[in-house]
Amino acid sequence: MRSLYRVSTRQSTFDVRLIHDFLRNSYWAKNIPRAVVERSIRNSLCFGVFCKGRQVGFGRVITDRATFAYIADVFIVPEHRGLGAAQLMLRAMLNHRQLQGLRRWMLATLDAHGLYKKFGFQPITHAERYMTIHHPEVYQRRRDARVS
Repeated sequence: MRSLYRVSTRQSTFDVRLIHDFLRNSYWAKNIPRAVVERSIRNSLCFGVFCKGRQVGFGRVITDRATFAYIADVFIVPEHRGLGAAQLMLRAMLNHRQLQGLRRWMLATLDAHGLYKKFGFQPITHAERYMTIHHPEVYQRRRDARVS
């Protein structure tokens, strides 16, 4: 059966307004400035999901294309969830020719563990080895600074 969806990595086809609108309202990138979204798209390997020529999903892979990849900013617009679009995009990411032979793939999610588990993702073992610097309010602080 032919899919209702297609995946593209051509950045010229992306609906940046849709991507920015979704991300600035997400729990993980609340209030993200459009310029930051545009820069993140330019500097990542991005995947758009399209249905009848309209973008309905997005995700990006932050990678050195040699050893490591981090999947970020994955979303499918609500009316297309549960129809296979996210699985198609994840398959495209994991099978992309420039991302073969990597030692580690990572991601963080609040609520999509079931989806990622289907593709072999597991909770981090030895979490005590991992460290982070996290600024969850960074986009809010930028906004507040402009208002002052």
